[in-house]
Parts: sequence; C-alpha cells; structure tokens
Amino acid sequence: MNHRSIFIGAALVLAVAGASAQDSGGTLAKARAAGTITMGVREASPPLSYSLGGSYVGYHVELCEQMLGKLLPGLAIRQMAVTSQNRVPLLQNGTIDIECGSTTNSARQQQAAFANTTYITEARFAVRASSGVQSAEQLKGKTIVTTTGTTLVQRLRKLEQENKGFGLSIVLAKDHAESFLLLETGRADAFAMDDNTLAGNIANARNPGDFRIVGKPLGIEPIAIMLRKDDVAFKSAVNAYLGDVMASGALEKLYAKWFMAPIPPRNAIINIPLSDSLKAAFQSPNDRPAEAYEEKP
Repeated sequence: MNHRSIFIGAALVLAVAGASAQDSGGTLAKARAAGTITMGVREASPPLSYSLGGSYVGYHVELCEQMLGKLLPGLAIRQMAVTSQNRVPLLQNGTIDIECGSTTNSARQQQAAFANTTYITEARFAVRASSGVQSAEQLKGKTIVTTTGTTLVQRLRKLEQENKGFGLSIVLAKDHAESFLLLETGRADAFAMDDNTLAGNIANARNPGDFRIVGKPLGIEPIAIMLRKDDVAFKSAVNAYLGDVMASGALEKLYAKWFMAPIPPRNAIINIPLSDSLKAAFQSPNDRPAEAYEEKP
C-alpha cells in the first residue's frame, strides 16, 4: 500500500468517526436509528444499475453496497427502484437515503449533493443498424426518444435551437426501458442517452447486432452517487471511502468487472474501456458538475 492509500484510509476512519460524533440528524444517524438504509436504484441503466431476477445489480449498485457495508456495518441495505422523474424528490423527502443509479452531477446540485465522480459518460444516439444513420445530421425530421427527467431533454432542445429547421420530433418516455422499446419497435428513429446506458440496453437486447451507437458526443457528463443536500458528515464519509478504493485500484477492478467482462443476464460485454478523463477523476477525486466540463478555456 502506498503513502496516498494509507493517508486516504486514515481519512476514512476519521470521517466515519467524525460523522458518528457530529451527525445527530443526518443520513448516518437516521440509518442507525432505523437499523436500515434505503438505496435508490434504476431498473434499466446497465451496467451502472439494473434489475435482475427481482433484485438490482451493476457497477454503482455493487459500489454502494460495499461502501454502505463499510460505513454502517451490520445494517440492512434496502433497494428501491426510482425513476429519472422521482429520484430527487424521493431523496429529499427521506424515502431513499442515497441514490446509486446513473445520475449526472449537474445543476441538480441546487437540489441535492453529489459524491465524487465515479463514471464519466458521453451522450450519443442509438439507432437501428439498418437505418444507415451515422450522424445527428441524418436525423433531421426524425423521431428521437429520450427519457423524461434526464439531462438529454435539454441537450436535444439545444440541438434543435442550434440547427434551425432541423425539425426533430422529440418523444419523452417514462424510463430507459420504454425509450429503448420505442427504438426497438420502430416507433422512434433514435434513442438519445448516455453511451453506457445505450450500450447496456443494446447488449441485453434480443438481437444486439440490430443496433449501433452513432454521432458526435452531445456532451460529456460526470455520473455520481447522489446524496441529500447539506449532509456534510455523510458526504465526507462517502468521499473518504471512494478516495480509498480509487487509490488502491479496487474501483478500477470493479469498473472492469462491469464494463469489460461478461455481465448477466446474457453474458454480454459492454466494452467501454476506462477513459482518460475517468482515470484523471480517480487520480484527483472531485465533484465537478457537468457544466464545468463545458467551460471554455
């Protein structure tokens, strides 16, 4: 173990101890009093968070379960499915205590807090391979589906504004599964979403070869675990844990398990290698929002 790992490991111990001493009404105290903590998860955001045989699995799900087991040993961890629309309200009102899905750290910081970045995605389009579409320009006048409550809604509106006469017909689905179904059944010409979500849904489709991901990135977005706003003790404990697994290489191994190796239910491989931007985020942990990635030099 290197000096940085030792330092971060010690920080984790101090963060948890400090949280126990100082947090009288935050998430950690609430969970200890209840004997359980509720984790928000997603139905169809593979490989970050998705349903499998009555429970939920994925990169963020496993990361959160390992982390909560360390921060709150012996407490029951309850999974609860959330959607793009209700994840923030359910966190705010205490129905869930932490959200471990596929949420972009963005202007949502006004409503919730985010742990340090654990995934960075590029938003693009999934299309049917037979369509011949290779770029956004070829989607002029076509029907594009995305999921209600996601940052892609604003990105598609911006695409329309920047390309007068583009004539997109934007359809909003209730969740990622419905969005992909509209593409799969021909009711939409493209599905706009984070590349990992697109790749995950394609990998789990009946005929993955029928689809491809195309177009220049609509944007780069940091994905992170979402926490209640102003719960400093919990955020400090979470970030201390993340710093430890980033420094030790454990998080990179977990990433490889879900992105570069066969995953259930079809033993498909997502095949999105660890990017340089995510490597940098692991080396210098931060909670920069998506807007910071779009700042001009």
